[in-house]
Amino acid sequence: MTSPTPPATPDAPVPAPAPVRVRVDLAYDGTDFAGWARQPGLRTVQGVVEDALALVLRSEHRGDAPPRVTVAGRTDAGVHARGQVLHVDVPAGAWAAVPGRSDRTPEESLLTRLGGVLPPDVVATAVRIAPEGFDARFSAVARRYVYRVCDDPALRDPLRRAHVLWTRRPLDVEAMHEAAARVLGRHDFAAYCKPRPGATTIRTLDELTWERPADGPDAGLVVATVRADAFCHSMVRALVGASLAVGEGRRPVDWPAELLVGGRRDPGSAVVAAHGLTLEEVVYPPDAELAVRQLRTRAMRSADDVHAAPATRAGAPATGPVDPAEE
Repeated sequence: MTSPTPPATPDAPVPAPAPVRVRVDLAYDGTDFAGWARQPGLRTVQGVVEDALALVLRSEHRGDAPPRVTVAGRTDAGVHARGQVLHVDVPAGAWAAVPGRSDRTPEESLLTRLGGVLPPDVVATAVRIAPEGFDARFSAVARRYVYRVCDDPALRDPLRRAHVLWTRRPLDVEAMHEAAARVLGRHDFAAYCKPRPGATTIRTLDELTWERPADGPDAGLVVATVRADAFCHSMVRALVGASLAVGEGRRPVDWPAELLVGGRRDPGSAVVAAHGLTLEEVVYPPDAELAVRQLRTRAMRSADDVHAAPATRAGAPATGPVDPAEE
């Protein structure tokens, strides 16, 4: 006598393949954009890029959710970028389908196809599969901006008017450079940031230099290079504004450091126009350190986590989660 056949059990559902995290390097002219972040009814870099990705990946046709990108630094309206970085998680099926019938890799195909649908003021310069642990925003260890100023009528170039700030007053570059050196380090930069509820203003400013290059495309201009682990909203342009006040002779060399110690925005410290500012580079650690860097960046920053120089103000600086993506 044979044993009865056990009832058939339905096969366990096959889990969907994990999405592919893709890194995209980006350059754009910020003149005609209302900043990075998507906003209803406004032209933004994020909106343009996500729409282009949705078209290339055929998201609606495939029934996939619209692509959403994470960016290294949310630039403000009018700010440019030459070295912006973002990541996007692409469904595995959509990623495999990007080349179509061509023999190119998905990376090569996505780069080429984005070039065909993005507007002329946005260019994808590189596409690659992101290494494990990569997050465009939280894995970054530094962001480098450059701000360009012209103070010489003979060098005023109408073809660069959307990328270089014009000032009628001659600038003392040495005084500006000396003043900038006094605010370097890890401090609460509340005096140079627009406050955001729940966000810390503690940052590590690794570099703020001023020079007048003797050659190259910026010869004769007054150029600031600003590098930090992260920036809070309007921080670079506020630092530039304080430096210009020194360079024009309106404030003494130690004034920017005094603002920093005071910890409050000063009406005399203007936030300069956005168009002179360009995000030049985002720096990441070696691949093996990406995940650890993410965790470290997401950690809280506290009042104890600052350098003593130039001085600490009375009272505790704001604490909160790190928000590294502002300018």
